[in-house]
Amino acid sequence: MPHHTLFYRFGVALFIGLLVGLQREFSYDEEDKPDQKTFAGVRTFTLMSLAGCTAAYVAELLGSAWGFVGIVAILGGLVGISYFISASRGETGVTTEVAAILIMLVGALAFWDEMALAVALGVVVTALLSLKVELHRFAERISREDVLATLKFAIISAIVLPVLPNQSFWPAPFDVLNPYKIWLMVVLISGISFLGYVLVKVVGSQRGVGLTGLLGGLVSSTAVTLSFSQRSQKNAQLAKPFALAITIAWTVMFARVLVVVGALSVPLLRVVWLPITAAGVAGLAYGVYLYFAPHADDDEEVSVTNPFELGPAVTFGLLYGVILLVSRAAQMYFGDTGVYVSSILSGLADVDAITLSMTELSGQGALTLETAARAITFAAMSNTVVKGSIVLSSGSPSLRRVFLPGFLLMLITGVSVAILL
Repeated sequence: MPHHTLFYRFGVALFIGLLVGLQREFSYDEEDKPDQKTFAGVRTFTLMSLAGCTAAYVAELLGSAWGFVGIVAILGGLVGISYFISASRGETGVTTEVAAILIMLVGALAFWDEMALAVALGVVVTALLSLKVELHRFAERISREDVLATLKFAIISAIVLPVLPNQSFWPAPFDVLNPYKIWLMVVLISGISFLGYVLVKVVGSQRGVGLTGLLGGLVSSTAVTLSFSQRSQKNAQLAKPFALAITIAWTVMFARVLVVVGALSVPLLRVVWLPITAAGVAGLAYGVYLYFAPHADDDEEVSVTNPFELGPAVTFGLLYGVILLVSRAAQMYFGDTGVYVSSILSGLADVDAITLSMTELSGQGALTLETAARAITFAAMSNTVVKGSIVLSSGSPSLRRVFLPGFLLMLITGVSVAILL
């Protein structure tokens, strides 16, 4: 092996050890524990990483993996002895010890020329060690139901999805019913909602109604609309902040539609982005107006529940399949008009399912891109009408007055641009 290559690999191991070691050195200063010293600091972590790299080099020179195993075992034994000494003093945490062993193995990866993995692990270890307080706070916000919901999401994405057949078994219009693709859409939409819920947990919803609308829109813009409409009955003086949160949640819904379409069909995105973006920009502009308008502040915590449960996920899958079938049949027997009518009706219940259906049909060539784009826009506007009806029926009079101009602006803008496609 050329010397410059050898020095490069040891240099990477040296850098990773320094990075993690510096974090460990400063961690105790930040926690103000001068009387407690971790067994490994910047020098020890650097040496551990270099030792791992050296162990891999020795194993190559000897032509036997036992050289590597022996060195790692000796160093692992020293780490174990250090832990037992610390435990005898009542310090039972093993974070630093585990990090030291991992960095030693990362040093070996650097010698084996797995640079991308070695550097990534080094950065991840440093981040995990640095985010101790934030991670503990996040864990405190997690409930047992959240853990179970995460497990269920892992089951549908990692276990159920791979075993489903990726083909259709029936003639048109039933040829659009592909079990794998239908369940893949369930995973996609559940994943987006789940990500939004995690962000709410990390940031917290008690950050003002504007931020709550932004994060809540990732989970469910309908839930945000209903929540603030009901609260406006008891807090009529907060009409503008509540209208702002609702407007932002709706704007996020439009952005969410673009993300879903872009993830599945870039050609359709090039067509549908204009009417959806126009409606979103209209909502954003009105949101900016509401933000700078004088209004009272509100820091009350808004309850946002975990959006993922197996029952609703299966229901969404069935809804998506039914809408896909109805849209395909409507197009076959009634042409584009049938597609538009079915989209408007479907949007009354859910905009995600019809968005996915139109994207799938356009990808199969059953619909033109323009027809699919209009259908998605009409569904989004239909869904907007439903949420607007929630505000107008359950919101306070002051909320209705503040909210109505933005509602009409988004609705008229989106429909007008869609018709012009």
